[in-house]
Amino acid sequence: MLPIDRPGKIVCVGLNYRDHAEEQGVELPAAPLFFAKYTTALIGPGDPIVIPPVVTKCDYEAELGVVIGTTVKQIGKENAFEAVAGYLVANDVSARDLQFADGQWTRGKSPDTFCPVGPLVPASEVPDPHALPIRAILNGEVMQDSTTANLIFGIDEVISYASQTSTLEAGDLILTGTPAGVGVFRDPQRLLQPGDSITIQIDGLGEITNPVVAG
Repeated sequence: MLPIDRPGKIVCVGLNYRDHAEEQGVELPAAPLFFAKYTTALIGPGDPIVIPPVVTKCDYEAELGVVIGTTVKQIGKENAFEAVAGYLVANDVSARDLQFADGQWTRGKSPDTFCPVGPLVPASEVPDPHALPIRAILNGEVMQDSTTANLIFGIDEVISYASQTSTLEAGDLILTGTPAGVGVFRDPQRLLQPGDSITIQIDGLGEITNPVVAG
């Protein structure tokens, strides 16, 4: 069972950590870069990440998730936090071979089980979502170790920017990006394999662990 109600949409932000841009050797984006994940990708803590036979490069991405609590349209940055119901730990699992081959990201980001999420922590219990240590731990080894202070576009800016073109509804999930240390940009690459166990931690929100299996 999912730890949250299934959202109407999952809005994701690409290339939204300074250290993640640096590890790729690319310039910082001038505005938030959005893509979508299908809601059928959602699973809960402990559920297996199932790698489909067509996927050869499965990667992890530690992310801070934001759950919208009220319907908003064209909201200003100064009021954006009023729309937040709470926060959660998320893993934006990615099929890099599909993502890079397609040139757009939806298929590579959306295989079933490719979006593990943790229980919702109310916004009132998170004093500063822009100051949260975040980590990915693969088989006991820390692969990502950063902080949401490295976000290029803050949560309020992301919500405001997204709402200028699309109505955000209660229950919608926003994934705010991942820091440096993903498997595809490591040397050598360290991609998810059947038998692995991947843990995502965010201080103040908790952690989720998911086994990896072959589909």
